[in-house]
Amino acid sequence: MTALGTETALPRPRRHRPARRLLHRWPVVPVVAPVLLLAVPVEFGNGSSTSTNVSVSDVASAFLVLFCAVRLLRHRSRPLTPAAALVLGVPVIGLAVATLTADDPVAALPGFVRYLQLFVLVPAAVVLLLRDAGDFRVVAGSFVVLAVVQGAVGVDQYATGTGASYMGSDVRAVGTFGPTDIMGMATVVAYGLVVALAPALRPAPGAPRWLRPVALLVAVALLVPLVFSFSRGAWIATVLAGLVVVLLAGLRTAVRVLAALIAAAVVLVGGFGVGSQLIAERLSSITRVTDAPDQSVTDRYTMWAAAVSMWQQEPVTGVGLKGFPAHRDGHASLGLSSGSDTAGAGHAYERQPLLSPHNMYLLVLSEQGLIGVTALAGSWAALLVGGVRRVLGARSARGFGGSGGSAADCGLVAVGLAVWQAVDFLYADIGGPSTALTGIVFGLIAWWALAGPGPGTRFAGVRIPEQA
Repeated sequence: MTALGTETALPRPRRHRPARRLLHRWPVVPVVAPVLLLAVPVEFGNGSSTSTNVSVSDVASAFLVLFCAVRLLRHRSRPLTPAAALVLGVPVIGLAVATLTADDPVAALPGFVRYLQLFVLVPAAVVLLLRDAGDFRVVAGSFVVLAVVQGAVGVDQYATGTGASYMGSDVRAVGTFGPTDIMGMATVVAYGLVVALAPALRPAPGAPRWLRPVALLVAVALLVPLVFSFSRGAWIATVLAGLVVVLLAGLRTAVRVLAALIAAAVVLVGGFGVGSQLIAERLSSITRVTDAPDQSVTDRYTMWAAAVSMWQQEPVTGVGLKGFPAHRDGHASLGLSSGSDTAGAGHAYERQPLLSPHNMYLLVLSEQGLIGVTALAGSWAALLVGGVRRVLGARSARGFGGSGGSAADCGLVAVGLAVWQAVDFLYADIGGPSTALTGIVFGLIAWWALAGPGPGTRFAGVRIPEQA
């Protein structure tokens, strides 16, 4: 209150604060661009790990690395800390050895560049450009936007019978990626589901009240296109990653969210009518992979055995990057088919050659040997362990309060994505347009595991504030 007849100047509200915040985060735009550009329809080779095609998202990720390098030189910022440089840079050793020892080092060079892009350069650039938890959330949010767009296209494909061919019907949801990259939409949607689950469990401090129910609704809605993708590997990886995220968020929250997700899954699957028969058949096939496997499973087992045979031939260095296709026939049994059939989603029937083992660990083992798999998988393991330790540390020390707890949603996202990627690599490898997201994902994981959100933390020459 003021005295009668006295005028007091009141502070004017800041009307453009959201716009200023958005403008303040402009350096994160090059990180978001490769993600959102995957919402644009693409045409991309055969989707294998040996494809040399370059997507628009790949070009954007290359610009991301260039932008980061120029920014570092301009501001003369200190590069990665020794620990971070070791974790992110150690895969270069295996890549270099596998390239130099390949039968044709020149032919192996594109593989070297691809691995360097996805597992070294792009993750390092993401870590260097994300200044705080707010930047992390902007990038993570772009994954949800992409998942919603691609998921909506996938659901429409299933409903209208315009998807990729599956069991004689064009009902498989593949988004804009087409039948040559059937894992593309499933991967994108799974990323978005894991990201949306984190704020549904632990919203950021100061987040609007509507964020939690909306995030949970989005996570449940993304189950629909994920189911319609008929991707068993993506299903398994998403279930395990979701369980880890829910359990890390706390027991009480875990019980409530699991009950809601199970109920939603029952309603979604039970309400599909004829479609539920296809889904039930796909689910039951997971348990029949050893008793009565279909041809796709037989091919996968055969290629896994071929990869192991290649490693046994060259246990230390492998057969060289890009070497799996050339050595496949010499190590595969007669049970391997000539290729997989693809059709639908606007594409004519085409026979796609089987040029990779569809297991990232075995691909690395066969092409890079013990040196490569130790370096690359060791880097991934270090990031996963570091991320989990930071989440558990925030829980035990401050109960998701204070500096660590203020970014608990970022920790849940990072660990969830790390678990999803680790499990999915058992059933898939790199290849196709969606692979461009892999580098961004590992960058988010590395930011949480190596940089952290604590006040006064110095990483990559940037002070990370306590509150985003």
